[in-house]
Amino acid sequence: MAAQLADRFSVPHRFTDVRAMLDESKPDVVHITTPPTSHYALSMQCLTAGANIYVEKPFTLTTDEAREVIALAAEKDLRVVPGHNGQFTHAMVRMRELVASGYLGGKPMHMESLYCYDLSNPVYAQAMLGNRDHWVRKLPGSLLQNLISHGVARVAEFLESDEPEVTAVGFTSNLLDGLGHGDIIDEVRVIIKDGDRSTAVFTFSTQIKPELHQFRLYGRKNSLVVDDDYQVLVKIDDRKYRSYLRYLVAPVHFAAQYAKNAGWNTRHFLRRQFFFPYDSGMKTLLEDFYSSIERGTPAPISPGEILRTSIIMDRIFEQVRPAAIS
Repeated sequence: MAAQLADRFSVPHRFTDVRAMLDESKPDVVHITTPPTSHYALSMQCLTAGANIYVEKPFTLTTDEAREVIALAAEKDLRVVPGHNGQFTHAMVRMRELVASGYLGGKPMHMESLYCYDLSNPVYAQAMLGNRDHWVRKLPGSLLQNLISHGVARVAEFLESDEPEVTAVGFTSNLLDGLGHGDIIDEVRVIIKDGDRSTAVFTFSTQIKPELHQFRLYGRKNSLVVDDDYQVLVKIDDRKYRSYLRYLVAPVHFAAQYAKNAGWNTRHFLRRQFFFPYDSGMKTLLEDFYSSIERGTPAPISPGEILRTSIIMDRIFEQVRPAAIS
């Protein structure tokens, strides 16, 4: 595949050995998009050679590995970023701007992150289900480890504690159990409590239809809803209506917001800024990542967010797949 891509895009060099690539090409940035079991070793190797790194999710297999990668990057004054492109969709960027402006009345008091996945996907899911030796099934968190970081990262961004409390329940859906894949946990419900008593709920499901990807933030003043499937951001404010007007005026208010979202999306489309949602997020993430390297500014995803995401995932796996973790 490397040879095919090199020929197609006129790339002068191609390598099958990482050490040779680092020694000969001396890249400023390396994108690590290999299976997760190799992320830690490749990250350490690239950072040691002086390269900034983009690492496909999950960032590493464990929090201990993530800490070592982040520590080495700090020592070398290099940038690292995980492939959490879902954090940078158009709707998520607008949400973040509103939170920063004080719309919620401070940090979120409570959050709900819902991340669903379609197991009928022939490119990934069917390949994994059809092969019991597939690398995904050998991860400590199995299917969960390769998918849930997108939904977990949304919550982790707004947490402050280095050790949030995590309570998780996981189980195999009736569908997978009936197909003979009882070893795969594909339904997870998680409660997270931060040190300041703010909370969050994370849900991962392969059975909820349609496959929703939503993020809700509840504040002391107002609340927000992000629908990432349709790139819609809805503001829920504390408006007071007299009597039955709430049933007449409020729907018009929400309809106006949806119309405004349609306008935002139309502008992005006409400006060729609107790909599939997560692809738009990838463009923004990579632009911000490269800008941070050129300007010497912090990476678009902070080390704290990377570690909190990893810690929460570790706690989930410890509770829903204890045999695999031990």
